[in-house]
Amino acid sequence: MLQRITAYLLIVALVSANFSRFFIYAGFELNRNYIATKLCENRNKPQLHCNGKCYFMKKLKQAEENKSTEERQAQKNLFQEAFYNQANKVTFYNVLLSVIKVPNHRIALPQQIRDIYQPPRLA
Repeated sequence: MLQRITAYLLIVALVSANFSRFFIYAGFELNRNYIATKLCENRNKPQLHCNGKCYFMKKLKQAEENKSTEERQAQKNLFQEAFYNQANKVTFYNVLLSVIKVPNHRIALPQQIRDIYQPPRLA
């Protein structure tokens, strides 16, 4: 029972994150009269026929900005730099745009000469 409730809550959370624009629109439609009379920037100019659309557009823009900042924050958390040090260890750093000084060592290439692979020839 608890697992089923948890699953439903997670589904609702995922859906609400993806459909935030629709929730904003539904809230605007339900409270259109209140928004037009109290919150609209152009309520003193009835000739513009705004009826709260300016407030609605402002809320949509604010939601998109919040979503883009959340995406940028998530990308920052996923950013990793790998650094190969002389102790033959690979270490990962969770930093954003930092400069890591890498020593300029020459890498010795293998001196063995190997034949180039050729497929067998058919007679």
